[in-house]
Amino acid sequence: MGEERTPSLRLSSMGERCPRSLWASVHSPSVQERFPAHVRIKFHFGDVVEAMAIALAKAAGHMVTGEQDEVIVDGVKGHLDCILDGCIVDVKSINSLGFQKVKAGQVAEDIFLRSYLDQLDGYLVGSLDDDRVTIKDRAYLWAIDKQMGHMCLYEHRIRENQIRDRIKSYKAIVALGNPPACTCGTIAEGISGNIKLDLKASYNPYKYFCFPGCRTFIYAGGKPQHLVKVVKTPSYQGRPLVEVDRDGKIVYT
Repeated sequence: MGEERTPSLRLSSMGERCPRSLWASVHSPSVQERFPAHVRIKFHFGDVVEAMAIALAKAAGHMVTGEQDEVIVDGVKGHLDCILDGCIVDVKSINSLGFQKVKAGQVAEDIFLRSYLDQLDGYLVGSLDDDRVTIKDRAYLWAIDKQMGHMCLYEHRIRENQIRDRIKSYKAIVALGNPPACTCGTIAEGISGNIKLDLKASYNPYKYFCFPGCRTFIYAGGKPQHLVKVVKTPSYQGRPLVEVDRDGKIVYT
């Protein structure tokens, strides 16, 4: 079994986050949403793809060092994927839509992808004194389309001040004695009067901490919708939709 980590800030989590969920990730990690087995397996795909990519780079004759080396920026730790030919490289398995955005250079415009850039900033700043890192002003996102198998590299220029400011801000949040306000986004669900979490907030694993009254219904195709205000119980052909709790268990009413 791997070593358990004490809940703390990590360089891999320096993207834009709701302050309340950030606070909970350190002070109340047990309130995190419990993912079903198939979701956990999906997350492990990234580990498999990373290992494959690094093995391919070595087989092709590239110099690969620093695998899972620890780096620290202003007291916040992280672990590199690798240093490839003197460059910090982070491997990400991405669906086809996201991959096309990376290939088109639209990473910073995507609400999910741009968090990878904050991660790269942290790894690069934390490696500035590493002699193995010969390229100090840029790092690379190695994107792999997990659906089609295509690959591309995205070059990212270092933003040292930005990552240090982000770390300072997040340290101040987790130092609070009580959880701060939630900034998760919500939008109307049709014309029913129901209010749901927006796309980004729906992926927040602390959504039920941010919204204790959040109710999750399974829509067509198994897609969940997280409603924070229910005026009319969602239904299909006159029958209420299945409702599940944060553990994915059916709620019987």
